[in-house]
This record gives sequence, structure tokens and C-alpha cells, in this order.
Amino acid sequence: MKLKERCATALLLFLALSWAQAQSPKKGETLLILGDSNTYAGNYVSMIEASFFKEGRGVEVLGIGLPSETACGLSEPAHPFPRPNVHERLERTLKAIKPDVVTACYGMNDGIYHPFSETRFEAYKEGIRSLISKVDNQGARLYLLTPPPFDPVPMKNSGKLVPANGKEFAWFAIYEDYDEVLARYSEWILSLEGESGVAGVIDVRKPMLEFVKEQRKSNPQFTVSKDGVHFDEHAHWILAKTVLKAWGEADPVRPEDAFLKKVDQRQTLLRDSWLEHIGHKRPMKKKGKPIGDAKREAANLMKEIQKQIGRP
Repeated sequence: MKLKERCATALLLFLALSWAQAQSPKKGETLLILGDSNTYAGNYVSMIEASFFKEGRGVEVLGIGLPSETACGLSEPAHPFPRPNVHERLERTLKAIKPDVVTACYGMNDGIYHPFSETRFEAYKEGIRSLISKVDNQGARLYLLTPPPFDPVPMKNSGKLVPANGKEFAWFAIYEDYDEVLARYSEWILSLEGESGVAGVIDVRKPMLEFVKEQRKSNPQFTVSKDGVHFDEHAHWILAKTVLKAWGEADPVRPEDAFLKKVDQRQTLLRDSWLEHIGHKRPMKKKGKPIGDAKREAANLMKEIQKQIGRP
């Protein structure tokens, strides 16, 4: 590559990074984090908020993921109930929260654990484009996260993977090459960088894959997910760190466990309360406290958090 080409490439990368940082959450703003069960688990959400606290960003973070949720509106026949669709609650959520910035991480459930299908892929595309439009209409800045990878190793070890000619596919009987489906979904999400209504695309898939690949050099059975779908704290931190880097934090440091536990307590309280207040279609979900009670408890927890970081 010639010097001029290298300089041009470097300039484009710099401009892209500067744009992403300029659009990142600012002091006094509200960040809404949407997604499925991995977002509902909340680890990466709390890690992002804990890092913001340490930086003194002053951003209100609300992680309101919902287990089993999709952006495509599809559901595998063997699922015990119709999968909830984010669009059933999206407009109510945006109206209630009035976020300045939104992140959305969908895809894992959207292929509904089957071999690749153009019809399912189009449903996913339509769902994401509708999400972009609705967030844009609210006036919020949207960051799309690529779908995290599916790890077949733990499911293969338990004999629960299904070949392409299998009769039934579901979250408990996953297509053996399902990560190839997610790779195509992820590639499409990456192609949305720079589109109208998209403040940025953050690739969380690649660093997760790279981490696992490195660990498997010494331990071929290493995994960050016991079932291939729901990932552990290692992967949650990789996801959080990747988002924080995209938003201008050069070298994120994982928050201490004691501090993170208090932040997570506040996040869980508000998550369940907001889900209850806004409403959703997912059965078998524990109820949250009334929103007024939850906000008061959250305010007290905030005082404890500020005390831990030495701020009044």
C-alpha cells in the first residue's frame, strides 16, 4: 500500500472513531440498552454503567433486555411459548424512557436455531430496519451491536447439536453450524454503518471469537458459554469493553467485584420495574416493583455507589 493510501485509510479510521465518540452518551443523557436474555442477564450493562461512574460521565444507564426476545417476530415451533418481539414493546419503551442513546443487540434468537433461510433473514432485516426507524423517530442516537457468536462445543459435548437434515430445531436442539447463520446476520449488521438513523455499529462478535480462539490454544474445550448461547462474565466483559472502546475509553479496566455488585443490584431493580411498568408478552417472568418504589430504592443505592467512588 502506498503512503497516500495508508494516510487516506488512517484518516478514514480516525474520522469514523471521532464520529462514534461524538455520538456516544454524554453527561446528563440517558442510555437505553435493549436485547434478549444476554442483555437481561445484565452483566455487560452493569459493567458499562460502573465504568461510566468511575469516569464521572453522569449518564443514566437502563438495561431493559427481555429473555427469548427477537427483532424478527419469528419463533420456532418447539418453543414453549411464542417468542416476544421487541416491536411489541419498543414504542412504549421509547416513549416512557425518552432515551438520548440506544443500543440494540439482536440476532442470537432471530435465526431461531435453524439452518440459514432467506425468508428468516429477510424477517430479521425488516425487524432491524423497523427498529432503526422507530428509534430515529424518537430522536435518539442508535448503536447496533453485532450478534454474539454461538459456540457449538458445549452442545456437541452433550450431544444436543442437530445436523442440517434434522427434523426439529430449537434452543435445546440447535443446528450444528448455527454460528454460520449468525455470521451472515452479523455481516449484514456491519454493512449498516453510516446508514441514516444509525449512529454506529459495534462489532462485539469478533473480539469474543478471538478471545475463545486464543484460550483454546491451551485448552481445546474452553468456552465462555455452558450452552453455547448464554455467555459468562468473561464474554460480558469483552462485550462491555468493546462498547466502551467504541465510545472513547482507550483502555477500559474491569470494575471491582464489590463495586460491580452494587451497580448490578441497582440495574436489576430498575430493569424488572421498568419491564413491569411498560409491559411485555413474555410469560414466566418475575414481576418488578412499582416504578415509584423502584426509583426511590435506586436513588438510595446511587448514594451508596457514589460513596464507594468518593463522590458526594
